[in-house]
Amino acid sequence: MSTAALRLWSDLMAKFNPSTSALVFVDLQNDFLHPDGAYGRAGVSCDAIAALPSRIKPIADAIRATGGWIISTHFTLVPGKEGIPFISSHLKELRPFLAKGDFLPGSTGHALVDELQPTDLSVEKVAFSAFYQTRLEWVLNRAGIETLVFTGIVTNGGVASTVRDAHVRDFRSIVLSDGCAAFSDEVHRANIAALASVAEIMTCEKFSGQIVR
Repeated sequence: MSTAALRLWSDLMAKFNPSTSALVFVDLQNDFLHPDGAYGRAGVSCDAIAALPSRIKPIADAIRATGGWIISTHFTLVPGKEGIPFISSHLKELRPFLAKGDFLPGSTGHALVDELQPTDLSVEKVAFSAFYQTRLEWVLNRAGIETLVFTGIVTNGGVASTVRDAHVRDFRSIVLSDGCAAFSDEVHRANIAALASVAEIMTCEKFSGQIVR
């Protein structure tokens, strides 16, 4: 990193204010992560995703201690008649195992994994971006939140889409590179590199050492 870039990082870190900042868990739900969840029952998992809760928990605890906010987004399959969920055609093709009861609002599978609870705010979402047709922007503005620190899954889906939407809404965004994961390490790395144009990229260790007090 150049001297000018390092100076910019230093200036940005000095302005970090926990009371106006939130750690965002993107879709770290039981149906994605728990062995008994929708993905676990189908045998769809990867080590990088499974490791996230334990890596993120110390950061979440420190954010809570400083008075910062904790926000979780929850991918949702909205049930229609007889509880049959509305599933987009691309998702049906990608994850044909999804069925009635998966990612159902109020269910155990829909909930944030136990290790990362509790949260201050939670938002249901029906697409990659947590801003798309949700109340997220409204609650962030009401809470006075200006900085969003992103963790979660998947890097190329919910994380990337939400970070880019946060950018166009003038939120300052920090992406924890090893606090996010995808089903492919190559895809994860490519998307982290691409997000550097709209967000600050930091490791969990650097974030903990320089921002969380």
